[in-house]
Amino acid sequence: MPGAKIWHLLPHDADRIQHLSRRLGVAPIVAQLLINRNITESEQAQSFLRAPLSGLHEPEMLPGVEEAAGRLLAAVRAGRRVCIYGDYDVDGVSGTAILWNCLKLLGARPDALAIHIPHRLQEGYGLNGDALRKLAANGVQVVVTVDCGIASVAEAELARSLGLELIVTDHHEPKADLPRANVLVHPRLPVGQTFLSADVQRQAGKPAPHTNNGPTGYPFGQLCGAGVAFKLAWALCRKSCGSAKVTEPLKNFLLDAVVLAALGTVADVMPLHEENRIFVRYGLARMHKQPGTGMLALLRGAGLDTKAHLVAGDIGFTLAPRINAAGRLGTARAAVELLTTLDSNLAKELAEHLENQNQQRQALERAILQEARQVAADFAQASALVLAQRGWHPGLLGIVASRLVDEFARPALMIALPDEKPHGQGSGRSVPGLRLHEALEQCASRLLSHGGHASAAGFRIAPESIDAFRDQFCDIAACALGPTPKPRRLVIDAELPLSSLTFGLVEAIRQLEPYGQGNPEPLFLADRLKVLGEPRCVGNGERHLSFRVRQEGRDIRAIGFNLADRAQELMSCGGECCLVFTPRIGEWRDYRIVEIEARDLQPGPQARLG
Repeated sequence: MPGAKIWHLLPHDADRIQHLSRRLGVAPIVAQLLINRNITESEQAQSFLRAPLSGLHEPEMLPGVEEAAGRLLAAVRAGRRVCIYGDYDVDGVSGTAILWNCLKLLGARPDALAIHIPHRLQEGYGLNGDALRKLAANGVQVVVTVDCGIASVAEAELARSLGLELIVTDHHEPKADLPRANVLVHPRLPVGQTFLSADVQRQAGKPAPHTNNGPTGYPFGQLCGAGVAFKLAWALCRKSCGSAKVTEPLKNFLLDAVVLAALGTVADVMPLHEENRIFVRYGLARMHKQPGTGMLALLRGAGLDTKAHLVAGDIGFTLAPRINAAGRLGTARAAVELLTTLDSNLAKELAEHLENQNQQRQALERAILQEARQVAADFAQASALVLAQRGWHPGLLGIVASRLVDEFARPALMIALPDEKPHGQGSGRSVPGLRLHEALEQCASRLLSHGGHASAAGFRIAPESIDAFRDQFCDIAACALGPTPKPRRLVIDAELPLSSLTFGLVEAIRQLEPYGQGNPEPLFLADRLKVLGEPRCVGNGERHLSFRVRQEGRDIRAIGFNLADRAQELMSCGGECCLVFTPRIGEWRDYRIVEIEARDLQPGPQARLG
């Protein structure tokens, strides 16, 4: 069945666990979880668990940052008109808000500072030629991109012809030909790369930047767009103060900016280690204790303002969808306004607007997912899903593609074919083993444009090319993954009896937070469980499953998100079952209980492992 997973229980090495536990002074379960994540040395483990804010790399180490900061500060002081050109997703919106707040603090005049967030459906991803022409006509002199631009070669040439000074800050995969911007700021460009425009390089007798081969010059290449924007803002603050020590207002701004960097990092599914782990850990803490005006309104609207403990999942599953909703259905300008406003009444209105947009998004998403499942039935044996349909909302394709990957355990590409455009808009998600941006590059002759990451990408395609593209992409997927889809493997950290679930154990496990890409939330196995009573379908659309289980005299509440359609399966063996779960502390005002979140289930008393 779609969604069936192979349960794989990681080995238990008692000697290694006890050794690391003693060296660190942590509970054995924490040591076991660290070992499971290949963190085996005590110094490495201490660094991982502490993740100090001082562990962030100096901003000047990021190639191009000093040049970009110098140009922007000079533009602000000269009163030149600057436009921040950000992407429409959470990462781009957050990074745009960081630079907007920074430039305002540094003295940019309101009439000399603009924001442009592309309309997803009308302008598409990246720099847009018509938008650049309008900006130039409106007196903009400097354009700084956020989370886009590294693939905009033609648009960079247009910017030059329009007399625009172009600073590109991005983190997406650079291609062989880099845009001739005045400055490129990117964490994965090669050692020795210069970041001035090609004309300046030629005057200095240096070659123009047209390759991205070789090792990168920055110690951590996995920053998101908002992370890159944070480093630029940090460098701007230092340069404005003339030293590494900044003024108190700028220090407080940078601490607030860590919250926005955390939003972008989690929403863009970046690996949560090294600098990203620091951003998210401290961003969540500040978000909880000292949120800004807009963030507080967003938290209240999402029902998170009274939560005792914020986790990365609160960003990924609750806040990010609300911020993303406006951009998916139209323009993300409202989201930027929310993250930059100091007016609490306006913030409340904007948060309510995003909430309404998110509810519309959810309804449309459910309808598209249902249709996509039906279309997918025609490609049951394909190595990848390449689905096209008229009427699908282009802004929701990526979300639905993610759902299909979860259900069918293979790459999924969704293509919307709107009547009013000559091309289809596509978005895809991949599985481990197939780097999506590289696969699309191999199909470039059949695409009008494309770009993205290893796990997520977007593209445009002519309708008449879809069948040939599907065949070629599926061949590439079959070579990388095998001819038939493999069931997804659910990696389980350890067996954990219900009797061991205490507040102390859950708090000990929390030392590994924040969880996300590269640091998955710990999963545990409990077998020989008995369901008590009848499971209930709960939540919006009754998609979730609520039930109680008992094991050797211990009863506990379980919630299975998006598992409502498996209620009958849960009870198929007289209520005997096995669960893969993660423990949680449920909190309602002053009431706290330990409960479990079921991630998968198997009917019967004995778990089937693979």
